[in-house]
Amino acid sequence: MSRKIRELQPNPLLRLIGRWSSGSEIRSWSDGLIGERVTGLRLRSLRGHGWFTLHAIQWASGADIDHLAIGPAGVFSINSKRHRGKSVWYGDAAITVNGVAQRHIAVSQSEARRVSRALSRRCGIDIPVRPVISVVHAAKIKVKNANPPVLVLDVKHLDRVLSGLSPVLTSDQVARIYSVARDARTWVG
Repeated sequence: MSRKIRELQPNPLLRLIGRWSSGSEIRSWSDGLIGERVTGLRLRSLRGHGWFTLHAIQWASGADIDHLAIGPAGVFSINSKRHRGKSVWYGDAAITVNGVAQRHIAVSQSEARRVSRALSRRCGIDIPVRPVISVVHAAKIKVKNANPPVLVLDVKHLDRVLSGLSPVLTSDQVARIYSVARDARTWVG
């Protein structure tokens, strides 16, 4: 993400101004970068509890996976979304930010399916991947579904919720999946 921001504006002074200009593309990318960093820091607390995390995994297409968490409760593809001071509402299959519909759910589900295919192909067994949206700096988050297809969580609760889920993988399985996920060849297809 930092590379993209530098591509948009090579001049450091203009880049700094762009980060504070309302509606600028640089500000949007900068907000995304802040969200990813905050989520990454929160995921650190999972270390030492049988969890491994990877960040900014690059697909051959240039797209990336914000975060991948692999632990006793399974594999989670995590998208960071920074909605500073905004109200986030999540129902059965829709998410709104300040009342405006977003594509976060569909994008997260699609990414999780793609990650599952890549890991399953390389591991030789089915690896389910659960999509998660880590909401950063929102004023309010309301979830209206008891069993949502995508976990939508305030970043402050991300580590607690993931580590509190029932175990489905052994430590050997976690280590194997993590080893495969760390291999750049996994993400070329």
